[in-house]
Amino acid sequence: MLCAGAVISGFPERGWSQPPAVAYAEANHDIDESLRQKLLDNIAAADSFVDHYEAEAWLMLMAGRMERFVDNPDQRFALLRKIHSEARRAELAPELVLAVIEVESHFNHYAVSPVGAQGIMQVMPFWKNEIGRPEDNLIHLETNLRYGCTILKHYMDRSNGRLAEALARYNGSYGSYRYAAKVMDAWERWR
Repeated sequence: MLCAGAVISGFPERGWSQPPAVAYAEANHDIDESLRQKLLDNIAAADSFVDHYEAEAWLMLMAGRMERFVDNPDQRFALLRKIHSEARRAELAPELVLAVIEVESHFNHYAVSPVGAQGIMQVMPFWKNEIGRPEDNLIHLETNLRYGCTILKHYMDRSNGRLAEALARYNGSYGSYRYAAKVMDAWERWR
């Protein structure tokens, strides 16, 4: 794991005297120093990005968009890193996963639907028995993201990349595209 100093030291290679987040904070003095440090720490901890510049740009942009759902910056950055990592592992666009989560649970880790879907991505518990892991806790964030992203990727592959069809299958509403339309509308806001 890299420290924040390693992040900052990589910026001169790009011809910058300081990271863009630092320059932005200095130009806009209303940025909280502790928030700036949290961002630097989270960029350094992010392991699913091509480089630290991509991590900084994506985390800054998505953290601003996620603020209306998750107040605490520490929780926001940690959640974004986990979502990005699981989405990339499953070969999904992280912004699509963010859209699914927005529609499914509004980022509530403890959400349980009337039909029993659980967690941030609203995974149905029958999947645990289907794969022989009845002890898995679908409220656990990492477990829920792993299941949800894997299931969504499966439906993307099964639908030959047809997003509306894959989303309808994910939601269990195959044949109706109302849910898919909601997710695609949300995806526009995350891209």
